[in-house]
Amino acid sequence: MSEPASISSGIAERYATAIFEISKERKTLDKLEGNIADLTAILDDSAELRDLIHSPVLSREEQSNAILAIADKMGLIPVMRNGLGVMAEKRRLFVLPQLLIKLRDMIADHNGEVTAEVVSAKALTKAQSEKLAKTLKASVGKDVNISATVDESLIGGLIVKVGSKMIDTSIRSRLNSLQNAMKEVG
Repeated sequence: MSEPASISSGIAERYATAIFEISKERKTLDKLEGNIADLTAILDDSAELRDLIHSPVLSREEQSNAILAIADKMGLIPVMRNGLGVMAEKRRLFVLPQLLIKLRDMIADHNGEVTAEVVSAKALTKAQSEKLAKTLKASVGKDVNISATVDESLIGGLIVKVGSKMIDTSIRSRLNSLQNAMKEVG
């Protein structure tokens, strides 16, 4: 991991831990989980919000006022709203995407769940997702939430990441392995 990414990850981890612990203490983890989903969706959809959190031009006060106005408009719980305000005051809003990922992971771990990132050549049906979740649960021993994306360049098969484990059954991967084996022979 590069140094800047490692620093960002460490910053996000500290804020996420504080927000998670306070929310757990106040018994608002369900609401926090909803806030995380809402913020993630808005961050994905809004170029203006991405610009806001990364802008070196805006002052601390401008960033803080803007993020608090967004938090109020979204109806975020106080611990999340205040956390975002502190992050803006400390010029740390750029770690918001990592913060949301860390919080989601902490809540899932608290609930005895794990998220599997699944990349497939075409969208998985509901039945396929459920069968995959059941199979992965038997392997990892926890409930599995599937986060699915589509990459048509895989041709077929799946790439599944659960924690630090990765299973690549894609046809693209198999073709690459075959190509490498043929290069070694010839």
